[in-house]
Amino acid sequence: MGRLFGTDGVRGVANVDLTAELALGLSVAAAHVLAEAGTFEGHRPKAVVGRDPRASGEFLEAAVVAGLASAGVDVLRVGVLPTPAVAYLTGALGADFGVMLSASHNAMPDNGIKFFARGGHKLADELEDRVETVYDQHRTGEPWERPTGAGVGRVRTYDQGFDQYVAHLIGVLPNRLDGLKVVLDEAHGAASRVSPEAFTRAGAEVVTLGAEPDGLNINDGCGSTHLDLIKAAVVEHGAHFGIAHDGDADRCLAVDASGEEVDGDQILAVLALAMREAGTLRGNTVVGTVMSNLGFKMAMEREGIELVQTAVGDRYVLESMKEHGFALGGEQSGHVIVLDHATTGDGTLTGLMLAARVAATGRTLAELAGVMVRLPQVLVNVPDVDRSRVATSPELRAAVTEAESELGATGRVLLRPSGTEPLVRVMVEAADIDQARTVASRLADVVKSALG
Repeated sequence: MGRLFGTDGVRGVANVDLTAELALGLSVAAAHVLAEAGTFEGHRPKAVVGRDPRASGEFLEAAVVAGLASAGVDVLRVGVLPTPAVAYLTGALGADFGVMLSASHNAMPDNGIKFFARGGHKLADELEDRVETVYDQHRTGEPWERPTGAGVGRVRTYDQGFDQYVAHLIGVLPNRLDGLKVVLDEAHGAASRVSPEAFTRAGAEVVTLGAEPDGLNINDGCGSTHLDLIKAAVVEHGAHFGIAHDGDADRCLAVDASGEEVDGDQILAVLALAMREAGTLRGNTVVGTVMSNLGFKMAMEREGIELVQTAVGDRYVLESMKEHGFALGGEQSGHVIVLDHATTGDGTLTGLMLAARVAATGRTLAELAGVMVRLPQVLVNVPDVDRSRVATSPELRAAVTEAESELGATGRVLLRPSGTEPLVRVMVEAADIDQARTVASRLADVVKSALG
Protein backbone atom coordinates (compact mmCIF):
# COMPACT_ATOMS: atom_id res chain seq x y z
CA MET A 1 0.00 0.00 0.00
CA GLY A 2 1.39 3.42 -0.96
CA ARG A 3 1.43 6.25 1.54
CA LEU A 4 -2.10 7.57 2.11
CA PHE A 5 -1.33 10.82 3.91
CA GLY A 6 -0.06 13.73 1.85
CA THR A 7 0.95 17.16 3.09
CA ASP A 8 -2.67 17.97 3.92
CA GLY A 9 -4.35 14.75 4.98
CA VAL A 10 -5.76 12.05 2.70
CA ARG A 11 -7.36 13.17 -0.56
CA GLY A 12 -8.78 11.59 -3.68
CA VAL A 13 -11.88 11.07 -5.75
CA ALA A 14 -14.70 10.34 -3.31
CA ASN A 15 -16.06 6.81 -3.54
CA VAL A 16 -13.11 5.77 -5.74
CA ASP A 17 -9.93 6.67 -3.87
CA LEU A 18 -11.52 7.90 -0.66
CA THR A 19 -14.21 5.34 0.08
CA ALA A 20 -16.54 4.90 3.04
CA GLU A 21 -14.52 1.83 4.01
CA LEU A 22 -11.28 3.82 4.00
CA ALA A 23 -12.80 6.69 6.01
CA LEU A 24 -14.19 4.27 8.58
CA GLY A 25 -10.95 2.30 8.79
CA LEU A 26 -8.75 5.37 9.16
CA SER A 27 -11.01 6.70 11.92
CA VAL A 28 -10.79 3.45 13.87
CA ALA A 29 -7.02 3.40 13.37
CA ALA A 30 -6.67 7.02 14.49
CA ALA A 31 -8.64 6.27 17.66
CA HIS A 32 -6.42 3.28 18.45
CA VAL A 33 -3.19 5.16 17.75
CA LEU A 34 -4.16 8.07 19.98
CA ALA A 35 -5.21 5.63 22.69
CA GLU A 36 -1.78 3.95 22.44
CA ALA A 37 -0.13 7.37 22.76
CA GLY A 38 -1.96 7.98 26.05
CA THR A 39 -4.19 10.75 24.72
CA PHE A 40 -7.34 9.19 26.21
CA GLU A 41 -5.88 8.11 29.53
CA GLY A 42 -8.23 8.58 32.47
CA HIS A 43 -11.33 9.69 30.57
CA ARG A 44 -13.78 8.81 27.80
CA PRO A 45 -12.33 10.00 24.49
CA LYS A 46 -14.13 12.73 22.55
CA ALA A 47 -13.78 13.86 18.93
CA VAL A 48 -15.15 16.78 16.89
CA VAL A 49 -16.20 15.94 13.33
CA GLY A 50 -16.96 18.55 10.65
CA ARG A 51 -17.14 18.75 6.88
CA ASP A 52 -17.52 21.03 3.89
CA PRO A 53 -20.76 20.93 1.82
CA ARG A 54 -19.68 18.33 -0.78
CA ALA A 55 -22.34 15.70 -1.41
CA SER A 56 -19.81 12.96 -0.70
CA GLY A 57 -19.17 14.49 2.71
CA GLU A 58 -22.52 13.18 3.84
CA PHE A 59 -21.66 9.50 3.51
CA LEU A 60 -18.02 10.01 4.46
CA GLU A 61 -19.07 11.80 7.66
CA ALA A 62 -21.37 8.88 8.47
CA ALA A 63 -18.48 6.47 7.97
CA VAL A 64 -16.10 8.50 10.15
CA VAL A 65 -18.67 8.82 12.93
CA ALA A 66 -19.42 5.09 12.77
CA GLY A 67 -15.74 4.23 12.94
CA LEU A 68 -15.06 6.49 15.89
CA ALA A 69 -18.10 5.38 17.87
CA SER A 70 -17.29 1.71 17.21
CA ALA A 71 -13.83 2.36 18.68
CA GLY A 72 -15.35 3.83 21.85
CA VAL A 73 -15.01 7.54 21.00
CA ASP A 74 -17.81 9.99 21.79
CA VAL A 75 -18.51 12.19 18.76
CA LEU A 76 -19.64 15.81 18.47
CA ARG A 77 -20.95 16.41 14.93
CA VAL A 78 -20.55 20.13 14.17
CA GLY A 79 -21.80 19.87 10.57
CA VAL A 80 -20.68 22.13 7.74
CA LEU A 81 -17.99 24.47 9.05
CA PRO A 82 -14.59 25.66 7.81
CA THR A 83 -11.49 23.60 8.51
CA PRO A 84 -10.15 26.25 10.95
CA ALA A 85 -13.48 26.16 12.80
CA VAL A 86 -13.13 22.42 13.39
CA ALA A 87 -9.55 23.00 14.57
CA TYR A 88 -10.71 25.79 16.90
CA LEU A 89 -13.60 23.79 18.32
CA THR A 90 -11.36 20.77 18.90
CA GLY A 91 -9.37 22.95 21.28
CA ALA A 92 -12.22 24.99 22.71
CA LEU A 93 -14.35 21.95 23.56
CA GLY A 94 -11.46 20.03 25.10
CA ALA A 95 -11.77 17.25 22.52
CA ASP A 96 -9.03 14.67 22.19
CA PHE A 97 -8.93 15.08 18.44
CA GLY A 98 -10.81 16.45 15.46
CA VAL A 99 -11.69 15.22 11.99
CA MET A 100 -12.39 17.42 8.96
CA LEU A 101 -13.80 16.12 5.69
CA SER A 102 -12.81 18.41 2.82
CA ALA A 103 -10.68 18.57 -0.32
CA SER A 104 -10.18 22.33 0.09
CA HIS A 105 -9.88 24.02 -3.32
CA ASN A 106 -10.16 20.75 -5.31
CA ALA A 107 -13.08 20.17 -7.66
CA MET A 108 -16.28 18.65 -6.27
CA PRO A 109 -15.69 14.96 -7.11
CA ASP A 110 -12.71 14.96 -4.72
CA ASN A 111 -12.87 14.82 -0.97
CA GLY A 112 -10.39 14.46 1.86
CA ILE A 113 -9.97 13.58 5.50
CA LYS A 114 -7.73 15.42 7.93
CA PHE A 115 -7.07 14.71 11.61
CA PHE A 116 -6.31 17.27 14.29
CA ALA A 117 -4.64 16.45 17.57
CA ARG A 118 -5.74 17.79 20.96
CA GLY A 119 -5.76 21.59 20.94
CA GLY A 120 -6.60 21.70 17.21
CA HIS A 121 -3.05 21.17 15.98
CA LYS A 122 -2.12 19.07 12.97
CA LEU A 123 -1.48 15.43 13.80
CA ALA A 124 2.26 14.78 14.04
CA ASP A 125 3.85 12.99 11.09
CA GLU A 126 4.87 10.01 13.18
CA LEU A 127 1.27 9.58 14.37
CA GLU A 128 0.00 9.77 10.77
CA ASP A 129 2.50 7.05 9.86
CA ARG A 130 1.29 4.95 12.76
CA VAL A 131 -2.36 5.48 11.72
CA GLU A 132 -1.51 4.11 8.27
CA THR A 133 0.25 1.10 9.78
CA VAL A 134 -2.65 0.26 12.11
CA TYR A 135 -5.19 0.81 9.32
CA ASP A 136 -3.30 -1.65 7.10
CA GLN A 137 -3.14 -4.19 9.92
CA HIS A 138 -6.90 -4.00 10.40
CA ARG A 139 -7.49 -4.11 6.65
CA THR A 140 -5.56 -7.35 6.34
CA GLY A 141 -7.55 -9.02 9.07
CA GLU A 142 -5.72 -8.40 12.34
CA PRO A 143 -8.43 -8.39 15.06
CA TRP A 144 -8.95 -5.50 17.45
CA GLU A 145 -10.75 -5.31 20.75
CA ARG A 146 -14.21 -3.85 20.15
CA PRO A 147 -16.01 -2.11 23.01
CA THR A 148 -19.54 -3.24 23.84
CA GLY A 149 -22.43 -2.00 25.91
CA ALA A 150 -21.68 1.31 27.60
CA GLY A 151 -18.20 1.22 26.11
CA VAL A 152 -19.26 2.22 22.59
CA GLY A 153 -19.05 5.87 21.66
CA ARG A 154 -22.09 8.14 21.80
CA VAL A 155 -22.93 10.54 18.98
CA ARG A 156 -24.61 13.91 19.24
CA THR A 157 -25.04 16.97 17.08
CA TYR A 158 -23.34 20.10 18.38
CA ASP A 159 -25.20 23.04 16.82
CA GLN A 160 -23.54 25.64 19.05
CA GLY A 161 -20.29 25.38 17.11
CA PHE A 162 -21.32 27.96 14.52
CA ASP A 163 -22.02 30.74 17.03
CA GLN A 164 -19.06 29.75 19.18
CA TYR A 165 -16.65 30.05 16.25
CA VAL A 166 -18.11 33.32 14.97
CA ALA A 167 -17.91 34.79 18.48
CA HIS A 168 -14.25 33.76 18.60
CA LEU A 169 -13.55 35.54 15.30
CA ILE A 170 -15.26 38.74 16.42
CA GLY A 171 -13.57 38.59 19.80
CA VAL A 172 -10.03 38.73 18.43
CA LEU A 173 -10.58 41.72 16.12
CA PRO A 174 -8.74 44.88 17.22
CA ASN A 175 -11.55 47.16 15.99
CA ARG A 176 -14.94 47.11 14.29
CA LEU A 177 -15.58 47.34 10.55
CA ASP A 178 -18.34 49.97 10.53
CA GLY A 179 -18.45 51.94 7.30
CA LEU A 180 -16.88 49.26 5.13
CA LYS A 181 -18.65 47.64 2.19
CA VAL A 182 -17.17 44.21 1.43
CA VAL A 183 -17.87 41.60 -1.25
CA LEU A 184 -17.39 38.02 -0.01
CA ASP A 185 -17.03 35.05 -2.38
CA GLU A 186 -17.59 31.89 -0.37
CA ALA A 187 -16.87 29.38 -3.19
CA HIS A 188 -20.18 27.66 -2.32
CA GLY A 189 -18.07 26.15 0.44
CA ALA A 190 -17.73 25.67 4.16
CA ALA A 191 -17.72 29.39 5.05
CA SER A 192 -20.96 30.23 3.20
CA ARG A 193 -22.72 31.02 6.50
CA VAL A 194 -19.80 31.77 8.79
CA SER A 195 -17.98 34.47 6.83
CA PRO A 196 -20.98 36.72 5.98
CA GLU A 197 -22.23 36.39 9.57
CA ALA A 198 -18.85 37.34 11.05
CA PHE A 199 -18.33 40.35 8.77
CA THR A 200 -21.90 41.54 9.39
CA ARG A 201 -21.63 41.21 13.18
CA ALA A 202 -18.34 43.14 12.99
CA GLY A 203 -20.16 46.06 11.36
CA ALA A 204 -19.44 45.68 7.65
CA GLU A 205 -22.00 45.96 4.86
CA VAL A 206 -21.76 42.64 3.05
CA VAL A 207 -22.44 41.53 -0.53
CA THR A 208 -22.18 37.76 -0.93
CA LEU A 209 -21.27 35.58 -3.90
CA GLY A 210 -21.02 31.80 -4.02
CA ALA A 211 -22.90 31.39 -0.76
CA GLU A 212 -25.52 28.86 -1.89
CA PRO A 213 -23.87 25.45 -1.62
CA ASP A 214 -25.88 22.54 -3.00
CA GLY A 215 -23.29 19.82 -2.49
CA LEU A 216 -22.21 19.90 -6.13
CA ASN A 217 -21.14 23.48 -6.86
CA ILE A 218 -18.23 23.94 -4.45
CA ASN A 219 -15.31 25.85 -6.10
CA ASP A 220 -17.20 25.79 -9.41
CA GLY A 221 -16.14 28.98 -11.20
CA CYS A 222 -15.95 30.92 -7.95
CA GLY A 223 -13.86 31.40 -4.83
CA SER A 224 -10.16 32.06 -4.46
CA THR A 225 -9.23 29.93 -7.47
CA HIS A 226 -11.55 31.87 -9.82
CA LEU A 227 -11.30 35.59 -9.06
CA ASP A 228 -12.97 37.08 -12.16
CA LEU A 229 -16.39 36.95 -10.52
CA ILE A 230 -15.41 38.86 -7.40
CA LYS A 231 -13.26 41.35 -9.31
CA ALA A 232 -16.29 42.38 -11.36
CA ALA A 233 -18.61 42.40 -8.33
CA VAL A 234 -16.36 44.68 -6.25
CA VAL A 235 -16.33 47.29 -9.02
CA GLU A 236 -20.05 46.86 -9.78
CA HIS A 237 -21.10 47.34 -6.15
CA GLY A 238 -18.61 50.10 -5.37
CA ALA A 239 -17.22 48.05 -2.51
CA HIS A 240 -14.10 48.96 -0.57
CA PHE A 241 -12.66 45.53 -1.36
CA GLY A 242 -13.48 41.84 -1.68
CA ILE A 243 -12.45 38.62 0.05
CA ALA A 244 -12.49 35.24 -1.71
CA HIS A 245 -12.25 31.92 0.14
CA ASP A 246 -11.55 28.39 -1.02
CA GLY A 247 -13.86 25.45 -0.36
CA ASP A 248 -12.86 24.84 3.25
CA ALA A 249 -12.00 28.50 3.99
CA ASP A 250 -8.53 27.89 5.36
CA ARG A 251 -7.25 30.59 3.03
CA CYS A 252 -8.32 33.77 1.30
CA LEU A 253 -7.25 36.17 -1.40
CA ALA A 254 -8.40 39.78 -1.67
CA VAL A 255 -9.44 42.22 -4.39
CA ASP A 256 -9.05 45.99 -4.03
CA ALA A 257 -11.66 48.60 -4.98
CA SER A 258 -10.46 48.75 -8.58
CA GLY A 259 -10.69 44.97 -9.00
CA GLU A 260 -6.97 44.24 -8.68
CA GLU A 261 -5.90 41.05 -6.90
CA VAL A 262 -4.17 41.27 -3.53
CA ASP A 263 -2.37 37.97 -2.98
CA GLY A 264 -1.17 36.17 0.13
CA ASP A 265 2.23 37.87 0.13
CA GLN A 266 0.61 41.31 0.08
CA ILE A 267 -1.83 40.32 2.81
CA LEU A 268 1.09 39.10 4.93
CA ALA A 269 2.90 42.40 4.37
CA VAL A 270 -0.13 44.43 5.49
CA LEU A 271 -0.71 42.27 8.59
CA ALA A 272 2.99 42.22 9.48
CA LEU A 273 3.06 46.01 9.69
CA ALA A 274 -0.21 46.09 11.63
CA MET A 275 1.03 43.50 14.13
CA ARG A 276 4.38 45.23 14.55
CA GLU A 277 2.53 48.46 15.32
CA ALA A 278 0.40 46.59 17.88
CA GLY A 279 3.45 44.91 19.42
CA THR A 280 2.27 41.40 18.55
CA LEU A 281 4.76 40.52 15.79
CA ARG A 282 6.93 38.29 17.94
CA GLY A 283 10.61 38.31 17.04
CA ASN A 284 9.86 41.06 14.53
CA THR A 285 9.60 38.16 12.08
CA VAL A 286 7.18 36.83 9.49
CA VAL A 287 7.42 33.32 8.02
CA GLY A 288 6.94 32.70 4.28
CA THR A 289 8.00 30.04 1.79
CA VAL A 290 10.59 29.84 -0.97
CA MET A 291 7.77 30.77 -3.37
CA SER A 292 7.19 34.12 -1.66
CA ASN A 293 7.52 36.91 -4.19
CA LEU A 294 10.90 38.64 -4.18
CA GLY A 295 9.01 41.92 -3.84
CA PHE A 296 7.71 40.72 -0.48
CA LYS A 297 11.21 39.92 0.71
CA MET A 298 12.47 43.32 -0.44
CA ALA A 299 9.57 45.09 1.29
CA MET A 300 10.19 43.32 4.59
CA GLU A 301 13.90 44.17 4.40
CA ARG A 302 13.04 47.81 3.76
CA GLU A 303 10.64 47.84 6.73
CA GLY A 304 13.17 46.18 9.03
CA ILE A 305 11.15 42.98 9.44
CA GLU A 306 12.88 39.61 9.31
CA LEU A 307 11.62 37.02 6.80
CA VAL A 308 12.12 33.31 7.43
CA GLN A 309 11.46 31.14 4.37
CA THR A 310 10.47 27.46 4.47
CA ALA A 311 9.65 24.76 1.94
CA VAL A 312 6.34 25.17 0.10
CA GLY A 313 3.35 24.11 2.19
CA ASP A 314 1.54 25.71 5.10
CA ARG A 315 2.53 22.75 7.31
CA TYR A 316 6.18 23.82 7.00
CA VAL A 317 5.30 27.43 7.72
CA LEU A 318 3.44 26.35 10.84
CA GLU A 319 6.29 24.08 11.98
CA SER A 320 8.73 26.99 11.78
CA MET A 321 6.35 29.32 13.61
CA LYS A 322 5.80 26.86 16.44
CA GLU A 323 9.46 25.96 16.74
CA HIS A 324 10.64 29.55 17.03
CA GLY A 325 7.59 31.21 18.61
CA PHE A 326 6.68 33.44 15.67
CA ALA A 327 3.16 34.84 15.43
CA LEU A 328 2.58 35.39 11.69
CA GLY A 329 3.25 33.30 8.61
CA GLY A 330 1.73 32.18 5.36
CA GLU A 331 1.87 31.54 1.65
CA GLN A 332 1.32 33.45 -1.55
CA SER A 333 -1.76 31.28 -2.14
CA GLY A 334 -3.53 32.92 0.80
CA HIS A 335 -2.86 30.46 3.62
CA VAL A 336 -2.21 32.91 6.46
CA ILE A 337 -1.62 31.73 10.02
CA VAL A 338 -2.04 34.10 12.96
CA LEU A 339 -0.84 31.75 15.66
CA ASP A 340 -2.16 33.76 18.62
CA HIS A 341 -5.71 33.16 17.39
CA ALA A 342 -5.63 30.04 15.19
CA THR A 343 -3.74 26.76 14.92
CA THR A 344 -4.07 26.60 11.13
CA GLY A 345 -4.68 28.90 8.18
CA ASP A 346 -8.00 30.70 8.65
CA GLY A 347 -9.38 32.58 5.65
CA THR A 348 -12.23 34.24 7.50
CA LEU A 349 -9.97 35.44 10.32
CA THR A 350 -7.42 36.70 7.78
CA GLY A 351 -10.09 38.59 5.86
CA LEU A 352 -11.45 40.13 9.04
CA MET A 353 -8.01 41.26 10.20
CA LEU A 354 -7.28 42.76 6.79
CA ALA A 355 -10.60 44.59 6.93
CA ALA A 356 -9.86 45.79 10.46
CA ARG A 357 -6.61 47.32 9.22
CA VAL A 358 -8.43 49.16 6.42
CA ALA A 359 -11.03 50.45 8.89
CA ALA A 360 -8.45 51.47 11.50
CA THR A 361 -6.16 53.36 9.12
CA GLY A 362 -8.76 54.89 6.82
CA ARG A 363 -6.51 53.90 3.91
CA THR A 364 -7.62 51.88 0.91
CA LEU A 365 -6.57 48.27 0.54
CA ALA A 366 -4.59 49.25 -2.56
CA GLU A 367 -2.63 51.82 -0.54
CA LEU A 368 -1.91 49.34 2.24
CA ALA A 369 -0.92 46.58 -0.19
CA GLY A 370 1.38 49.07 -1.93
CA VAL A 371 3.94 48.48 0.83
CA MET A 372 5.28 45.85 -1.57
CA VAL A 373 5.56 45.71 -5.34
CA ARG A 374 5.00 42.26 -6.78
CA LEU A 375 7.74 41.39 -9.22
CA PRO A 376 6.53 39.50 -12.30
CA GLN A 377 6.64 35.79 -11.59
CA VAL A 378 6.48 33.11 -14.29
CA LEU A 379 5.87 29.45 -13.44
CA VAL A 380 6.42 26.68 -16.00
CA ASN A 381 5.66 23.02 -15.25
CA VAL A 382 7.91 20.59 -17.11
CA PRO A 383 6.27 17.12 -17.15
CA ASP A 384 7.62 13.62 -17.71
CA VAL A 385 11.12 14.24 -16.35
CA ASP A 386 13.21 12.67 -13.61
CA ARG A 387 12.47 15.09 -10.78
CA SER A 388 14.88 13.27 -8.44
CA ARG A 389 17.91 14.69 -10.32
CA VAL A 390 17.04 18.39 -10.03
CA ALA A 391 19.64 19.03 -7.35
CA THR A 392 22.41 16.91 -8.88
CA SER A 393 22.38 17.75 -12.60
CA PRO A 394 25.53 19.74 -13.59
CA GLU A 395 23.76 20.96 -16.73
CA LEU A 396 20.92 22.39 -14.70
CA ARG A 397 23.25 23.91 -12.13
CA ALA A 398 25.15 25.75 -14.87
CA ALA A 399 21.96 27.00 -16.51
CA VAL A 400 20.60 28.30 -13.20
CA THR A 401 23.88 30.09 -12.41
CA GLU A 402 23.81 31.77 -15.81
CA ALA A 403 20.16 32.82 -15.34
CA GLU A 404 20.80 34.23 -11.86
CA SER A 405 23.72 36.26 -13.18
CA GLU A 406 21.52 37.64 -15.95
CA LEU A 407 18.68 38.59 -13.57
CA GLY A 408 20.88 40.21 -10.92
CA ALA A 409 19.52 41.52 -7.60
CA THR A 410 15.97 42.09 -8.87
CA GLY A 411 15.41 38.56 -10.12
CA ARG A 412 15.29 35.02 -8.84
CA VAL A 413 15.21 31.43 -10.09
CA LEU A 414 13.68 28.44 -8.31
CA LEU A 415 13.60 24.87 -9.65
CA ARG A 416 11.36 22.66 -7.55
CA PRO A 417 10.43 19.00 -8.08
CA SER A 418 6.72 18.37 -7.60
CA GLY A 419 5.85 16.40 -4.51
CA THR A 420 3.04 14.48 -6.21
CA GLU A 421 3.68 14.38 -9.98
CA PRO A 422 6.59 13.47 -12.30
CA LEU A 423 7.32 17.06 -13.15
CA VAL A 424 9.62 19.93 -12.26
CA ARG A 425 8.37 23.46 -11.58
CA VAL A 426 10.47 26.27 -13.00
CA MET A 427 9.82 29.65 -11.35
CA VAL A 428 11.48 32.85 -12.52
CA GLU A 429 11.03 36.36 -11.13
CA ALA A 430 12.33 39.49 -12.80
CA ALA A 431 11.67 43.20 -12.86
CA ASP A 432 10.41 42.76 -16.45
CA ILE A 433 7.76 40.16 -17.36
CA ASP A 434 9.23 39.52 -20.83
CA GLN A 435 12.62 38.78 -19.33
CA ALA A 436 11.04 36.43 -16.80
CA ARG A 437 9.22 34.55 -19.58
CA THR A 438 12.35 34.29 -21.71
CA VAL A 439 14.50 32.96 -18.88
CA ALA A 440 11.79 30.55 -17.70
CA SER A 441 11.32 29.15 -21.21
CA ARG A 442 15.06 28.67 -21.62
CA LEU A 443 15.38 26.91 -18.27
CA ALA A 444 12.38 24.69 -19.05
CA ASP A 445 14.14 23.55 -22.23
CA VAL A 446 17.27 22.72 -20.20
CA VAL A 447 15.17 20.72 -17.70
CA LYS A 448 13.65 18.71 -20.57
CA SER A 449 17.02 17.93 -22.14
CA ALA A 450 18.86 17.24 -18.88
CA LEU A 451 16.19 15.25 -17.03
CA GLY A 452 13.99 13.90 -19.82
